[in-house]
This record gives sequence, structure tokens and C-alpha cells, in this order.
Amino acid sequence: MARNRDDQDYIGPLRRLGVAVLALLLLVFFLIWRIDSPRMERVRSALVDRFVPSFDWAMAPVTKITDMIEGFQSYSRIYEQNQELRRELQKMKAWRETAGQLDQQNAKLLALNKVRLDPKLTSVSGRVLADSGSPFRKSVLLNVGKRDGIVDGWATMDGLGLVGRISGVGASTSRVLLLTDASSRIPISIPASGQNAILAGDNSPYPVIDFIEHPDRVRPGDRVISSGDGGVFPAGLLVGEVFEDRSKRLRVRLSADYERLDFLRVLRSYPVDRIDNSGGLIAPDPKVIEQEAAEKARTEAAEGAIESGDTTDAADAATGAGQ
Repeated sequence: MARNRDDQDYIGPLRRLGVAVLALLLLVFFLIWRIDSPRMERVRSALVDRFVPSFDWAMAPVTKITDMIEGFQSYSRIYEQNQELRRELQKMKAWRETAGQLDQQNAKLLALNKVRLDPKLTSVSGRVLADSGSPFRKSVLLNVGKRDGIVDGWATMDGLGLVGRISGVGASTSRVLLLTDASSRIPISIPASGQNAILAGDNSPYPVIDFIEHPDRVRPGDRVISSGDGGVFPAGLLVGEVFEDRSKRLRVRLSADYERLDFLRVLRSYPVDRIDNSGGLIAPDPKVIEQEAAEKARTEAAEGAIESGDTTDAADAATGAGQ
């Protein structure tokens, strides 16, 4: 205990002396660095040339730590920039998707405007609100209805071809039964072979051609249009083209883009006036013609007999006068 106490008594004054010497040296260095004279400038330069190069080993850890701090700060800035770029990229992707959808809608609207139809046919354009979402019923819902003059049975088209027909009308909405629905049946015509048939949906993307008289005359790629028979649809509406499935059955590859039904055109097609009286447009029955010819012949014969009788009477009168 006494020895430890002696050591503490010895170390305490030395520590105070060392602190005082260090403070004095620092004060001297401060004064040297602050004195502004040519001689002190030379002394400062000599001290720097003498001691600073030899302290490179001591400054290496400080330099490394400084470089690490700067690198970490640079990494933090790069990470923040990367996150900002990621956020901007997400925004750009969203804008690109929106621009793509707007471009598709614009193309479809332009295609709708370019569809050439009968000038007598007018139309009402509507937006598709929803589809049936059922594998057993293929239909879509439009945002036009009775208030827009929509009538049940009217044909609907997109910018490319026939889509279906109106099957149910509400006040502000209407349902379109697609050509692919199993209950859809429309009369069609194949101009290349001059044949008429029925296009029957079967809930597949490609409806079937039924009730065709000469299937062997039909070739894949032949154009299919609506025939207008029965007054179901106006004639001449593009439906699609013919192809054969694996079972050699004739089907139609529809021209309408069923994957992107955004806007549809409802065609106003009013029923055609029926001609009940043939009038002079159609020749009458042959029996009627024969009867009319016989009556005409009898009339002419009677008129001829009357004229011959009148001539005989005149001749007799002339003879009597001569006598």
C-alpha cells in the first residue's frame, strides 16, 4: 500500500509537468505559425519540409478513413439516386401503359370512323362496360340503351368486323350477344363460292359454318359477310374468313378483335318495307295470261263479226238503191 502511494505521488507531478510542457510547445508552435515575417516563414517551411513527409505513415489511417467516409457518402448518394430513378421508372411504366391504352383506343376509334357501310345505315357508338365472364355465355355490356334509341336485334361492330347483335336493352345500357355464343345464329354469305350458310357459335373463338349446300366449293381464306337474309342483319357486313379446323370442319376466323373490345358501333337497321302486291314488277301466272289471251281473242272475234255484219248491211242498201 505504501509503495503504491509513493508511485501515485511520483506519477502525479510528472503528468502535470508533461501537460505543461505540451501546452508550452503548442503555444510556441501557435506563435510561430501566427508571426508574419520572412524569417518565421522560412522556419515554417523548414519545419514542414522536415517533418511532414516523415508523417505519411501516420496519416495513412486518417487518409483511409477519410476515403471510406467519402466512399460511403458517395454510395449513399448513388443509392438515393438509384431509388429516385426506380420511382421515376415506375411512373414512366405507368405512363407508358396509359399511353399504350390510349393509343389502342385512338386506333380503334379511327378504325370505327374508317369503316365503310351503307350510307343509309347510321350508328351509335358505345363503350364496353363489362363482359359476362362466363364460359357458357359470351356477351358484353354497352353504355348505350333506350335513351339512345337502341333497339333489340341491331348489329354491332368494332373497327374491323361484325361482333354480335343487341340482345336486351335497358334504359342506359344494352347487352351484346357475341357471335361466339352458343345461342348465336346468323345468316352469312361466301361471295367466292356464291353460297349462303348459317354461322353458329359454340362458345369457341371460331364459330362453325352450318347448312352450307356445297362445302367442297369453299376454300380456306374465303371472305365471309352477312347475307341479310331474314332481315336479321344488313347485308354486306364483314364477318371474317374461312378456315378448316383439325377435324376438317369449316369455321370462321372473325375479323373483330374480341380480345380488345373497348368501343362498339351499334348499327341502326330498320326493317325493309314488304311488297305484298306484285304489281307490274313480276309477271302474272301463265294460266292468267292464257285466260286474258282467250278473252282478248273472243273480244276481237266479236268485234270482227260486228264489223262484217255492218259491211253486209251497207252492201244490201247500196244494191236496193241501184234497183
